[in-house]
Parts: sequence; C-alpha cells; structure tokens
Amino acid sequence: MSKRTWLLVTILGSLCLGLGLLATVAALDLLGPRPTATLALSSAVPESTPTSAPSRTTAVLTAPAALAGPSAEVRAEMTEIEAQVVLLRGLEPTGPVERRLLTTEELRHHVLNELLEDYSREESEDEARLLTLLGLLPPGFDLWGLYADLYTEQLAGYYDFEAQEMVIVRGQGFEGPQRLTYAHEYVHALQDQRFDLESGLSMNDEACDREAERCAAMRSLLEGDATLLESQWRRTYASEDDLRELEAFYATFESPVFLSAPNFLQVDFLFPYTYGLEFVRQLYLDGSWPAVDEAYAAPPQSTEQILHPARYPEDVPIALQTPALLPALGAGWREIERGVMGEWTTRLALMGYLAEETAVTAAEGWGGDFFLAFYHPRFGGALVWLTQWDSLRQAEEAYSAFRDFGDARFGDHTATATFTVQWSIPDTFAHLERQSLQSLWIQAPDAAAATALRQAIDFPAPVP
Repeated sequence: MSKRTWLLVTILGSLCLGLGLLATVAALDLLGPRPTATLALSSAVPESTPTSAPSRTTAVLTAPAALAGPSAEVRAEMTEIEAQVVLLRGLEPTGPVERRLLTTEELRHHVLNELLEDYSREESEDEARLLTLLGLLPPGFDLWGLYADLYTEQLAGYYDFEAQEMVIVRGQGFEGPQRLTYAHEYVHALQDQRFDLESGLSMNDEACDREAERCAAMRSLLEGDATLLESQWRRTYASEDDLRELEAFYATFESPVFLSAPNFLQVDFLFPYTYGLEFVRQLYLDGSWPAVDEAYAAPPQSTEQILHPARYPEDVPIALQTPALLPALGAGWREIERGVMGEWTTRLALMGYLAEETAVTAAEGWGGDFFLAFYHPRFGGALVWLTQWDSLRQAEEAYSAFRDFGDARFGDHTATATFTVQWSIPDTFAHLERQSLQSLWIQAPDAAAATALRQAIDFPAPVP
C-alpha cells in the first residue's frame, strides 16, 4: 500500500473534497471562541499584516498566455491570504511561492503524466491483489483507473511540494471555495519551506515506498495542521461573500467518482483530514502552534499514534524483523508487497466483515506488525501477516476478531490445535494462529502453499 500512500502525499490536499471537511470543523467548533488575529503570532511577522476580513474582487483566472499567472487582482488577494496564514500559523516563509496557472485539461494532463508516472498499472494491479487478499476489493479491480479519475475530479488547486509551487486552476474564479483552498494549501508551502518535507522529513518516493505506515502518520500531521489553520482562517478572515459562496458550494458539490469508490477507500482517503485534525487539535490544546511545530522535530511514527494522540510520542511501534519467505513458495512466485499494516489498516480490514465496534476494539491493541504478499500468475495470491499485540487480553480479543473475520469470509472454521483455526474453500486456504502476544494470519491458494509458509516462519517472531 506504499504507492497509494505516496500518491496521496504528492498532491497535498488536492481534491475539493477536502473542503467539505470544513463543515465538520465548523460544526464541532473545535477551539471554542473565534481566534484573534494575534494567535500564536511570530515575532518575525511584520506589523503590516492585515488583521481583519478584507474586501475582495470576484476576479476570474483568465490569463490568456500559456505561462501567464493569475490577474493582478487575484495575485493581490493571494498575497493577502498568505500574510493572514502567516499571522495565524506563526510560521514565517523563507521565500515566495511560485504560482502556476493551468486549465482543467492541462491540470488533468499534469496529474496523469507527471504525478502518476511513477505508479504503473502493474504496481496498481499488485496493490489491488493485496487488497483482494484482505477481502477489501474484488479480483481484477481497476485501482489505477480509480486513482486517475479521483485525482482529477473537482480539482481546485494544490501545493506541489516536489516542484515547490502552487498549482491553480484557470477559469474557476477566486471566490470562497478557492480562497479557502488557497489558505489550506499555503500552509503546506510553509510546512515545506520550514521543515523540508522531502529531505528533512523523508516524505519522498523511496522512503514512503519503504515506510508507508510512517508516511501515513506524517501526512496526517501535515493535513491536520492545514485543516485546523483552514478553520481558523475561515472564522477570522472569511468575508460574508466567502461564507455565502462556501455555503452554496457545499449545497451543490458532487463527487461521483469518490462516492463510487469502495467504502474502505473513501474512509481511508479521509483519514489524514479527520484523524489528523483531531491529532493536531490535541497538540494545539496542549501548547498552541508551538506544540504543533515541535511535532515536526519528533514526528508521529504510526497510525496508532494518530488514532490515539495520548500515545504520542512515547508509544512507538515495535519493529519486527521481516523474514525471507519467497523461497518457501517455489518457482513462479514473486513478492508483490511488504511492509506494516498498522492499526488503521488492521481496523479497515476487520471493518469489512465485522461490526465497527468489534473491529475498533480488536485493532486498538496493535503494537507492531509485518506483512508479506506474493503472487503467482497461475495460482493467485498469498499473504503472511504477523502482529504483536500490547497485552494478552488484547491478543485474545484480536484472535477472536480475526477468527470471526475468517468465518465471515470463508465459512465456519476448523480448529486444528489450541488457538489455531483454518479455513478451506476452492482456491483459498487460510490459517490463523496465536501464541502469547502475537497472532499469525496466512492465506494462500491451497494447503500446501500455506503449510510451506508456516514452516518457514519463526513464530512467535523475535521482539527487539
């Protein structure tokens, strides 16, 4: 799942969909009274920074030349919003941010040919195979096509941190939704300038391919930060026109591609905004924006820490050594995915077949894991997933939940030993086992492949 995580990182806050979360932020009234303009003001912020809701134009982004930027009126509004964001957030920019103007068609071409170029159809097929092994996607699901459509649906503009520029859609106008989006995305520009996302925080292709769980946690910090600031900007600086236009936007907004996606993907796409917002909110309540800034010096390492802010920063994930299992399967097999599922993906997998409360409770005891997924063009896929739980009680709860998960997918289990059950249906053999604080899930096309994998695993796995 690393490529999916990385694609979400690359276009920070790209979908207009993110705007819809503001309604939730406003309804919750997360921070009580309307913030003042001096909130967390950095001493480096100039006194001339505006402190009241500005008047504005309804200028349209209609630059005629291919390389032209926004109109003078819109540029002035953007500069004003940048100053407002700096004042609220307390991060001083290190330099200007380039603004790139694209038509909707140019933007779609940019996304498909530049941002998705490193995510081949073969890679998306392998990711889909893993999700199929988890029971979350039907076989043959076109994941690449979904992403291509999703990332170009209702795109309002975004900060491209690889190019270090703000990408703006030409011809949409610069009204409430666009102004709010700009405030959100400018936070990402400040994050990049001050904390160096790609190198300093290792939010790059190679690192996120290898450490998807860490990058998912990091992205939640980034989006939670920007979403909280977005809500402050709306309450502090949005004009009556902005609010009216936002209300009209929410009333008519449609996202058919998003709504057609499998439910678990919809929930997963929203994770960094919803849970990331709550994570950052807790930091903010503890120490305002300086406490959020400190999190970039010691970033969250797991989705567990995002889901349970009280566990940050002390409760770090247990790093289990991933064994070499491919030789046990024989000729024709290849490894398609490896990594850490994390508490969030564990919850999502269980929620596909169990009551939400059961899935949440079972996943809550997560302490660390590793998984390996394999594929054979003739026989299909195989999965090994070993999890370390925080306590014996939680290991027992998780074992019961995974047993019910297997029953819901494959029918009644067969108990073969203490804390060991199996399922056998055409083209699938599954094995679940618990020893002490660890559980082991093996899924393969047949009993022979599952047995070969089990014999190759040192279980329980050594804990560092």
